[in-house]
Amino acid sequence: MSVPALRPDPARLISDLRRLASLTATDAGAQRVAWTDTWAAAREFERELLGELPVTIELDAAGNMWTTLAGERPEALVIGSHIDSVPDGGWLDGCLGVLAGIEVLRMLAAASGPPPFTVRLVDWADEEGARFGLSLMGSMAATGRLDPAFVAELRDAGGVTAREALAGHGVDVTRMPEARGGLDGAIGYLELHIEQGPVLESRGLPLAVVSGTYGAERWAVRFTGQAAHAGSTPMDLRRDALLAASRLALAVRELAGAHGGVGTVGRITAEPGIVTAVAGLATALVDQRHNDAGALAAAHAGAVAAADAIAAEERVEVEWSPLFQIHPIPFDAGLIDAAAAIVEELQGVDVRLPSGPLHDAAWVADSGVPTVMLFVRSKRGLSHTREEDTDEPDLALGLRALARLAVTVLSG
Repeated sequence: MSVPALRPDPARLISDLRRLASLTATDAGAQRVAWTDTWAAAREFERELLGELPVTIELDAAGNMWTTLAGERPEALVIGSHIDSVPDGGWLDGCLGVLAGIEVLRMLAAASGPPPFTVRLVDWADEEGARFGLSLMGSMAATGRLDPAFVAELRDAGGVTAREALAGHGVDVTRMPEARGGLDGAIGYLELHIEQGPVLESRGLPLAVVSGTYGAERWAVRFTGQAAHAGSTPMDLRRDALLAASRLALAVRELAGAHGGVGTVGRITAEPGIVTAVAGLATALVDQRHNDAGALAAAHAGAVAAADAIAAEERVEVEWSPLFQIHPIPFDAGLIDAAAAIVEELQGVDVRLPSGPLHDAAWVADSGVPTVMLFVRSKRGLSHTREEDTDEPDLALGLRALARLAVTVLSG
């Protein structure tokens, strides 16, 4: 399979991305939240594009969408990403990888014969976890890590259970583990994604190879104090749960700096939530990440210790509930080197970065499938916002890198 003979069409990819945005975004940004009608419309658009190709399409038991281009051998190169978004998200996050994968399928289907190996494109279901708080849901199911009983009882902000919402899209939560096996026979997994951070832009470069993903500790931390009147309760007699949660947010920031990772308290909710009352209950959502397992464990232990000390000082109680955990996962050394050679040829320098954001590629890699990702530069490092953007020449270069890497793996 000759690289010069096979070329993807960047203009077509960018047109597809623009059309998807026009179908599934509002003035506030992308609205392709998984398990919603807008997400389903995005997948119908995906099917429309794929309808032009000699492929088969199927949904597995977890709602992952698999497209297969048959090759000379049944073993498959898998290209993947996700088409779902966060609320008010950007026009590229996730969907770039899916639509670039479709463009690679178009390129391969236009060749004079079938590829040496089968090629499969997977659109993972609910990578973002935006509605129910569980990221990487589809890839967790496909790699045997999903607990259906836990998923079934998750609720969205309106009180709808995941069991109910997923059933509306043809997914029986109790059968989601049957999705395991979709990666059987995979010879490799490739994913193209925007960086979602500022590193490439700060270096003046469009592309990077991803060396692996950070580990993450994600928890809901509940402080229970005593609601009381804001006017009549002296400061030294208060049991202020919101104050305790706010102090934890500062501690998480300090721990991230001390251990060289990142730490975020993304939301604090308080009850009764009125200006005239001391908060008797407050819940902080804590996210800590690091690419070193030991440092991540130390940062998390530090947060637990800090919360205990704060609770004692503020005379409140504290309880930790797990939301999501994943250890740092390195990608395949051979694929990293192959991708790096392509990136160096395209931009003149080899760049390798770890990924702080989570991706389905992490669970794929951890399941034993050789995996690598490519990053393309994000303007101002922004993502998960309507301001997310990447220059079209950078998108074109990312597509070229993905296509060349796919041909390299198929030819190997």
